[in-house]
Amino acid sequence: MQLNKQKFALAAAAVMSGWSVICAVLVAIAPNLALTLFSWMVHLVNLKAGVSFPGAIYGIIEVFILTYITAYAFALLHNKFIQPKT
Repeated sequence: MQLNKQKFALAAAAVMSGWSVICAVLVAIAPNLALTLFSWMVHLVNLKAGVSFPGAIYGIIEVFILTYITAYAFALLHNKFIQPKT
């Protein structure tokens, strides 16, 4: 089965827009927590300290969970968008 490119792109854009809103809210209400979470995911490097082993593991777990949720939401929205209108 081929994906409908326009509908899949719409689903992806909707999901990523949602993540952007979540990110903005998190940074606004809890900037230190946001920095910690994002630093685990992107291996934010302070020149005085490297990535710790637990930080790397937390980052892997975080990326796995966020990827799973994102892919699930993409599939859910894609399937909703390709359903024929009644």
